[in-house]
Amino acid sequence: MIGKDIILALSARSVRLHFLRSVLAALGIVIGVVAIASIGMMGANMTLSVTEELSDMANKLTVTPYTGGGGGMMAGPGGGGGGSDPDDDEDLITEDQFRDIERIVAKYGTAYTVRSESDVIEVGSETGRATIYGLDADIMREILTVEEGEYSKSTTSVVVGPTLAERLDLKIGSKIDIGDPDEGSTTTVRVVGILEERGMSMDLNTDMAIVGGDKLFTGIYGGEGEYDQVNVVMDDLNEIDTVKAAIEDELNRKEDEVTVQDSSRMTESITSTVSTMTTFVMAIAGISLLVAAVSIFNVMMMSVNERVREIGILRSIGTQRTEILRMFIYEAGILGLVGAAIGAVGSIVIGYIVVFGMVGTAEYFFTPGSIVYVPMAMAVGAAICIVTGVYPAWRASNLDPIEALRAE
Repeated sequence: MIGKDIILALSARSVRLHFLRSVLAALGIVIGVVAIASIGMMGANMTLSVTEELSDMANKLTVTPYTGGGGGMMAGPGGGGGGSDPDDDEDLITEDQFRDIERIVAKYGTAYTVRSESDVIEVGSETGRATIYGLDADIMREILTVEEGEYSKSTTSVVVGPTLAERLDLKIGSKIDIGDPDEGSTTTVRVVGILEERGMSMDLNTDMAIVGGDKLFTGIYGGEGEYDQVNVVMDDLNEIDTVKAAIEDELNRKEDEVTVQDSSRMTESITSTVSTMTTFVMAIAGISLLVAAVSIFNVMMMSVNERVREIGILRSIGTQRTEILRMFIYEAGILGLVGAAIGAVGSIVIGYIVVFGMVGTAEYFFTPGSIVYVPMAMAVGAAICIVTGVYPAWRASNLDPIEALRAE
């Protein structure tokens, strides 16, 4: 009976004797591990990056007038559409409704009103169209960040979004005429601040907008005590469903008057889509491990066929079938572990490059949710090697000793 250390030594010796063949077999595992780990880390980093970017909007509720289609939010500029008619009370939230919302939200977060209108603007000889927002001065300071200049302090000053500023070459001190001169009087305002880029959001899309105070807005469009939407910023994300239900129960008690949009649902949908795409691409990358499995199987079968006489000699001196079985499984395991180890190192190097190139940042690369794909891919690669080597090992252990000794 041969000791386990001798069995392992025989397995290692076989790998060394057929070094080139073993390297080529292990290379398939290396490629598979690198592919799965790199794509997994890219997906994880993309998900974490998107989640971080959307986290600022995930704790918000948007309350808009009910329009019959459940899509009130998309009807106003706050949701990226056109403005509402200030003379149509049914398309606006009243002061009483806002007070009810404010009362419900009081212990959960902050509610604030938004007035908005899409209008013609003129800067010098340039004419275009932009969304005009009217916000309370304190709320403006709380939810918006000025990158250059200062916040609006009067009824003749505004802050503008970075995209609009770039498109119309707006600077601090630039003057903007709001309103169509062919349809009536215009209002001239002065730019005192340029906002930080905010991107698409369910509450306010300010990148291509002009933001002024409530008095400026009502002075141009009227609508005192009427609002296009009410935004709610939650202190605790877990309370969103509670507040949403409370607002709907209170304001839609007799009939549907408002639509409450939950921004966290959009965040969950986006992250779920990214995760699904990552899983799909990882499954495609896993095909490389199947190719590696075929290669390992072929190497092990060749090893068995070349060592039939050696197996016969080992059996004749008392080596048990289980020891022969282990010898070949150890050989497959050595190929798998070496390939997986090299693949792990390659995954970290190549994965970092892939993540930085595809996501644009490697900030989350070494987080547990990302780096976990390296040991996971290693385990899958090594396991495939061992499983693939089971049949050749079983075949070797079941060779008839007499017939094996007769082999050339």
